[in-house]
Amino acid sequence: MLSVALRTLRTRWVTFVGSFVALSLGVALLAVMGLALASSLDAPERQPERFAAAPVVVQGQDTLSVPTPIGDRTQKLAHPRAVPEETVAKLRRLGTVVADRSFAVRAAKGPGDLVGHPWSTAAFAPYEIDAGRAPRAADEVVVTGDWARPGEHVTTDRGTVAVVGTVASRGFEDAVFYTDSRAAELSPKSTQLVVEADAAAVRGAVGGQDLQVLTGTDRRLADADPDRDSEALTAMNARFGTAGGVTAFVSVFVVASTFAFAVAQRRREFGLLRTAGATPGQIRRMVFAEALVVGVPASAAGCVLGAYGAPKLAAWVVDGGLAPSWFTLGDFTWPYHMAFWTGLLVALLGVIAASWRAGRTGPTQALREASVDTKAMTWGRWLCGAGLLLTAAVTLGLALVTDPGELLHRKTYVSRPMLLITAIALLAPILVGPLTRLIAWLPAQLPGAGGMLVRENAAAGIRRTAAIAAPVLVTVALAGSLLGATATLNEAKATETREQTAASFVVIPAGDAGFDAATVKKLEAVKGAVVSTTSSSAVYVLEEGVALIKSEARAAEADPLAKTVHLPLAAGKVSDLDDDSIIVNEEWEKHTVGQSVDVWLGDGTKKSLRIAAVMTTGTGNNGAYVTPTNAPGASVDRVDVALGDGADPAAVTAALTKAGGHVLTKDQWVRASYPETNRTTRYGFMLVLGIALLYTGISLANTMVMATSDRVRDLAVLRLAGATQWQVLRLVAGEELMVVAVGGVLGLLVAGLNLAGMWSALGLLSVWSPVEMPWAELGATVGACAVLAVVFSVAPAGLAMRRRAVELAGMRE
Repeated sequence: MLSVALRTLRTRWVTFVGSFVALSLGVALLAVMGLALASSLDAPERQPERFAAAPVVVQGQDTLSVPTPIGDRTQKLAHPRAVPEETVAKLRRLGTVVADRSFAVRAAKGPGDLVGHPWSTAAFAPYEIDAGRAPRAADEVVVTGDWARPGEHVTTDRGTVAVVGTVASRGFEDAVFYTDSRAAELSPKSTQLVVEADAAAVRGAVGGQDLQVLTGTDRRLADADPDRDSEALTAMNARFGTAGGVTAFVSVFVVASTFAFAVAQRRREFGLLRTAGATPGQIRRMVFAEALVVGVPASAAGCVLGAYGAPKLAAWVVDGGLAPSWFTLGDFTWPYHMAFWTGLLVALLGVIAASWRAGRTGPTQALREASVDTKAMTWGRWLCGAGLLLTAAVTLGLALVTDPGELLHRKTYVSRPMLLITAIALLAPILVGPLTRLIAWLPAQLPGAGGMLVRENAAAGIRRTAAIAAPVLVTVALAGSLLGATATLNEAKATETREQTAASFVVIPAGDAGFDAATVKKLEAVKGAVVSTTSSSAVYVLEEGVALIKSEARAAEADPLAKTVHLPLAAGKVSDLDDDSIIVNEEWEKHTVGQSVDVWLGDGTKKSLRIAAVMTTGTGNNGAYVTPTNAPGASVDRVDVALGDGADPAAVTAALTKAGGHVLTKDQWVRASYPETNRTTRYGFMLVLGIALLYTGISLANTMVMATSDRVRDLAVLRLAGATQWQVLRLVAGEELMVVAVGGVLGLLVAGLNLAGMWSALGLLSVWSPVEMPWAELGATVGACAVLAVVFSVAPAGLAMRRRAVELAGMRE
C-alpha cells in the first residue's frame, strides 16, 4: 500500500499541498513557541537597577504572610510600612542612612513616565553628572536623558522647576532628582532606605522585626515593580500557549477537512481498488500512509521554518512590550522534537475519520456516475457532533448555575468556542443544505439561470460546500467570539460604572500621587457641593482556611458615600458602614449582614469587622468598602461631588476647578474610565486570529483548487450547452461567494451562542448590558475569505477552460 500511496501523491499532489503547507506552518509555530517557553524558563536572574551600587537596602514590611495548615500564604501589601523610627536611629549609629522616595511627576514637555527621587539616592545606581551641577534649592532639579538641558525652566504638576544638571539615562527609568528636603515634602512616607554599613551589623540591628535586609542580587527587590519581567514572561507564555492550542486545533481541522474531501472525491478510485481485491484494512492503511508521507516532510520543513522565524518572533515580542528588552532565544533542541512529533501526530489524527470512511467504500462505487452527495452524515459524525453540542450546552448550564463569573475569564471565553466550532463543523452537512437554499432563494428568483444553478450546485455538492465553509466558520467564529467577548465585557464594566455613579461631578488628581490634605479641605469647603472623598486600598481575607485572597477596597465615610454612589446592594445599607464594619460582595466566603469577618488591612494590620452590607458580584470590580480609619496610608485619589439643593452647577464647577484637580462630569467620568483591552491581550488575540486567517487562506486555496479541478468536466458541459467563458467564471465565483456566506452565517451562529452565554452570566451577576458584536472585524474577515475563495476558484477554472470544451468534456478523472 505504501507504493500505491506514493503514486497517488505523485498523481494527486494538488490535493495534498494544502495539508503540507498547513502542517509545516503549524510545526513552525509550535517550534517557535517551544523555543520561547524554554528560553523564558531559563531566563537570567534580574540584576539590581537603582541600587546596583548600594551596600545594603532595608525595606519596611511590604508583604503579608499568614500561616495556614498547608504553609504560609503571602500577598503584597497595598500600603507597605515604613521602617520604624527607633530602628532608623539604630542604623544611623552604624553608618550613613539615606531614605529613598519615589513619586510620579508630570512635566509639560517631558516623558510620560517621569518619577521623582531624592538626589542622595542617585549615587546608588550610579548616576553621574554629565552637565551642570547637583540641585541645591527646592526649585532645582537634575533630570535623566536629554529632554531638558541645564538652564531651562520646566512646568510640572509639582510646580515650576529649574533644570540645573543632567545625568545619562540608564535605560530603566526617566527620573527627576530633587533635593532631599524637597523630595521629603513631596513624598513624606519612605518605605525603604540605604545603609552604608556592614550587612551583618545591619541584620543584627533589625533582628526580630518584619523587615527585609537586601544585599547582592536581592537589591533588585527594591526597584520599582521587581516582578515585571517574570510577569511579562508568564503573560507571553500564556499568549503563546493559547496560540499553540489554536494552531493545533486548526491544523487538525484543516487536515481532517482536506482528507475528508479528498476521500469523497476518490470514491470511484477506492471502489476500483476494492473491486481489484483490496480489503477495507488495506484501503485504510493506504490513506494513513498518504498522511504519513505528507506529515514527515511537512514536519521537517516546519522545524526548519521555525528555526528561521523564531528570532524574528522574539524581536517582535520585545518591540511590542510583551517580553523584557533582554529576552532572546536560547539554544535548545527539545522544542524541535516536540514540534516534529506533534506535527506528525496531528497529520495522523486528522486522517482517522477519513481513513475509516475510505475503508467502508464498496466495490460498486466504481460504477458511480452521479455527483450528488448522498448520506453525507455518518453515524459517527452524528454522534460526535451531537455529543459535542450537548457537552457545550451542559457545561454552559453548569457554569451558569454554579459559577457564572467563570464564563467571564479569558481562558474560558478563549477555549469554549473550540467546542462549538467542532460541533457545528461536524453537523455542517445537515445545516448547509437548508442554509444554502435560504441564502440563494433571492438570487434564484432573478432572471436567468445563474442564481438557480448556484443554488442547486451548492446544495447538490454538500461535502464540497461543507469543506469550503468549514475554514470560514472557524475564522468568523473565533473573531466574533474573542473580539465580541472582550467588547461585551468592557461594555458591561462601563455599564456598572454608569449605574453606580450618582455624583454630578468627579474630581481626580492631576498626577498619580493623590490629593494633599490642603486640596481636600478646599474641595470639601465648596458651597453647594456634597463631597465624598475616597481612597484606593485593599483588604485581605483567609478563605477556607488556606487561601489568602486580596480584595480591592475603597475607603470613604458612609453618609457622603451614600449620597454620591449607587452601590449594587443585595443586602444591608451603606449608612451602616462605620469604623468597625465593612461592605463586601457575594463572592466572599462570608457574606451575610451582621457576620464578623477577620481581615488584614492594606498595611497588614489584622482586624475583625462586622459586615454592614453585601453587594452583588458584578463583573468582578465590586470590591470592598471600608472607612478611612481602616485604610491607613491611603491617600485620597477621587472626589465624588453631588449638587446640594438649589446649587448652581456652573458655580460649583468653577469652585471645584479653583480648589484643584481635574473636574469631570458624570458622562466624562464614565468615558474616561471605560475599560480598554490591554496591549498583551490585544496582541495575543491578533496572533490567534492571524493564525486562524492564515489557515483559512491555506484551506480555502487548497479546497478550491481541488474542487475546481474535479469539476472541469461539469464546466465544459456548460460551455457546450451554450454558456460563454465569462458566464461560467461568474457562476463559479457566485457559488463560492454563496458558500462563504454559508460559512460566515455558521460562524456568526457560533459567536452568537458564545456571547449569549456570556450575556446570561452577566445577567446572573446583576449586570444588564448589551452584547457587543464586532461587525466591522467580522465584515473584514468574511470579505478576506470571499476574495480568497473567488481568486482560488476562478483562477484554476479560467486556466482549465483555455482548452477546448470538447476535450475537457472527454477528460479522464
